[in-house]
Amino acid sequence: MSRWEPGAAERLQAAALELFVEHGFAAVTVPQITARAGLTTRTFFRHFADKREVLFAGEDAVPPVITRFFAEAPAGLSTMQLIERGLCEVVAPRFAGMRDQLRVRREVVRSDEGLRERELRKGALVAEAGAAGFRARGLGELEAAVAAQLAATIIGTAVARWLDEPEERPLTDIVRETIAALKDVVQH
Repeated sequence: MSRWEPGAAERLQAAALELFVEHGFAAVTVPQITARAGLTTRTFFRHFADKREVLFAGEDAVPPVITRFFAEAPAGLSTMQLIERGLCEVVAPRFAGMRDQLRVRREVVRSDEGLRERELRKGALVAEAGAAGFRARGLGELEAAVAAQLAATIIGTAVARWLDEPEERPLTDIVRETIAALKDVVQH
């Protein structure tokens, strides 16, 4: 088993997802994951703190991306324009090519209460970063919190629809449809 092969983290993630689906999250051990990936346990722990982190890898990178988006977005955009632009230009592309993997990940997360709680925590961290971005753009505390939660609701709804649809289509189209539905609901 080579410790230094390229793509080790991706191989470990793929092996873990396969095993989580086959045996359930709770029943899978790190040594099983590493054996399936053809890597060492030491390599696993160089990439992930524990087996939960396989499902949540990269979440720490999201708040800085959100912060940078707000800092670089053109002045004068309305709150809804910021939300649409951020979700379509920054968030949706992060999911490109990952639909099948995200479907499997969603089922694994749904199967375990601790993972569902962790997913909520991840969402809260993203919403906090969004609220900070809206405050930096001049919104008050309440308005920033509402705008951030609104953005989280839109992307959560859009991603769920994207994963549920039998045929794949661009996530950005579904984001825009979700925003249109929101506007329709608010107007009635």
